[in-house]
Order: sequence, then structure tokens, then C-alpha cells
Amino acid sequence: MSRFLFVVPPLVGHINPAVGVAAALVSRGHRVAWAGEPALVRRLAGPDAIVHPCPPPGADRGPEGEPAVARPAEIRGPEALRFLWERFLVPLAEAMAPGVRQAVDAFRPDVVVADQQALAGALVAEDLRLPWATSATTSAEFTDALAAMPRVAAWNDALLRGLRARIGDPAGSGDPRFSPHLVLAFSTPELAGPTVRGGDRVRWVGPSLTARPSAPFPWERLDPGRSLVLVTLGTANTDAGARFLDRAALALRARADRVQAVVVDPEGTLGAGAGAGSGSGPADRDVIAVPVVPQLELLARAGAVVCHAGHNTVCEALWHGVPLVVAPIRDDQPVIAGQVADAGAGVRIRFARAGADTIGAAVDTVLRDPGPRAAARRVARAFRDAGGAPAAARHLERLADGRKDET
Repeated sequence: MSRFLFVVPPLVGHINPAVGVAAALVSRGHRVAWAGEPALVRRLAGPDAIVHPCPPPGADRGPEGEPAVARPAEIRGPEALRFLWERFLVPLAEAMAPGVRQAVDAFRPDVVVADQQALAGALVAEDLRLPWATSATTSAEFTDALAAMPRVAAWNDALLRGLRARIGDPAGSGDPRFSPHLVLAFSTPELAGPTVRGGDRVRWVGPSLTARPSAPFPWERLDPGRSLVLVTLGTANTDAGARFLDRAALALRARADRVQAVVVDPEGTLGAGAGAGSGSGPADRDVIAVPVVPQLELLARAGAVVCHAGHNTVCEALWHGVPLVVAPIRDDQPVIAGQVADAGAGVRIRFARAGADTIGAAVDTVLRDPGPRAAARRVARAFRDAGGAPAAARHLERLADGRKDET
């Protein structure tokens, strides 16, 4: 029996994949603990999860219990990257580091499993000479997106060096986003394309899916005679999404003879009748707008997904063989959207400029053209063949045992 400490940021999309891996390890007789935000981890991993508190900076919470980091909706590109690192990732790492050290001291793990955005996990494990694995819950980092922006890459490297000097081993030199021992990538090359970063340490395990806390949903309002289209912008984009959700609702309502929409609307903008009359009330059977959804259950019935190209949403849709319309907003989303388009599994549109006509035409393409659905099913087969959470658990076992990990 080995002990595994999962270090996770307070982000639903980064905790969910780890929950499946942790459950697989427990089922194989190992002990698991967490370093993270206790209420959020226990909501996703179960009330009995052992969680060592690593509070994020600030106390504000969004609709999913994540930190509500105020970020202007218009920030894009390098400016968005700067905001992400300077206002979230680095402060988060500094706030988490003492808790991670306390968790290691109390739990005595054989292996630390550090999410790529929980940099404290990697830097503390490196400093304490503990074996550690990277949990790569987005495949965007493997593309080296900053290679074409050398000044931005140099700034990012300097930021990481400064962070390591403050909370890790100043003599360390590796990139804390890529463990020298093992990198678990929750995708496959059929979607992500060739690996540019991470080398032979990367193990493509595909999505890690497991049962989640149920969300209430009006199942009786679904019409099996129409194609179900799920519209979601994830849990961290409510500040930017009102206009897009309104236009998507308009586009899908115009196709109500053959399409039924389910729109994830955390702020209730559609229920309030936002924009040009796209409001959705409790009796609306054409556009069902709800604050949260049981996403995996809906994807099993969906004909298409319209989303922001968040990695988890994309992979969960493709796991079910569902093609996508992707409208990336910021962060890793343009990279993931490019992966979807390159794989042929969906249509990419521009988030800021997409009107109802553009969204509607893209939905028509993924519903009517057999190409995107066939490509989505090819990716789904690759995902299932990769092994998911059980495969990730086996790789972690080998690391804990000191065995050479083979693909």
C-alpha cells in the first residue's frame, strides 16, 4: 500500500479528473489525501475525503465554489496570460505552499500528484526530494504556445524562477509544470496532436471520468424528438458570457422545430429575458436555461455542444462522441479550440464577434455534416482505449514502487 497526496487548485475542472484517479487508487488498496480547499474538494471527492487545508488567496467564491477572481471580460492574449499568472497562479502557489508542507509532514506521502496550476505541489515536492507526478488537466501546455512569443516566454520563465526561490528549492531548474518523473495527460494525441513539451515522461491516459454529485434538472422537459444541444461556458467565464449565451439561445430557438437547447446560465441572464427576447422561463421547452447541469448525463443524450473550449468540457463531449462548436475566450481555450478543429471534431467560431447567425450556422454544420461526428467518434475510441483513471493509477503505482514506467 502506498500513500498519494493530490495537490489541487480551487478549480472544479482541475479537481474532477483527479477525483477519478484518486478513487481508482483507493480501489486498489492505496491511501489518498488531498491538499486544497476543503469544502470544494469534499463536494467533488466525497464528504469523507481527507483534506489538508490550502486556502486560496481571498475569500470570495463563484457559483461553483471557486475563487471569484475579478478579471475584465475584454482581456485577451498575452494580457490575459499576465493576469492569470500575476493575479492568480503565483499568489495561489504562495498561499498554498505552507499548507502543502504541512500536508506532507502529516500524511507522509510516497508520491505527490500536483496539478499543473497548483505549482506549490510541484515546488514543495521538489524541495523535499519527494517523487511527484504532474496532473495535466489541460493539454495546452504540451504545445509550447509561447514559442512564437520569446519575450512573453522569458517573462514567464523569470516569474517561475522567482516563485521557486520563494517557496521551493532555489537550486532547482526544471519546469514545475512538467514532472521529471511522470506527467499524466488527460487527453490523447488523436485530439492534442504531437507532444512538443514533456518528452517521454508523458502518459496519455485520456479523460478521467467518475460519478459526480447530482444536480437537479427538469428531465421531463426534454423532447426526444429533437436534437439536444448543450450550451456551456464552464464555471470560470460568467463575467464574459452573457452576450454569447443570449445569441446562442436566439440561434437555437430559431431552430426549435428540430433542436432543443439546454443552456448553463449561472447568472440567470436568460431567465431575466436578456437581450433580444431570448429569456427562458420554467415552462420553456425550446431553451431550457438552468444554473448548473448534470453534464455527463446530458452529454449521453446530446447531439452537439456549444462551448468555450474548456479542456474538460471538450474531452467529456468527445468521450461521448459528440461534436462541438467551440468559441474560445482566453487562457488555454484557443489552443484547445485549435485541437478540436484540427481533429475535425467541430467548428471554431470567434467568441467576441459571434452573432446568432454564426452560432446557428456552426450548429447546423456539426448536426448535419457527418464529418465532425465521425471525427468525434474516432477521438472517443482513442479516449476509451487510453484507459482513463485506472491507467493513471497504474502509472502512479509504478512511480511509488520505484519501477520504470512503460507506456
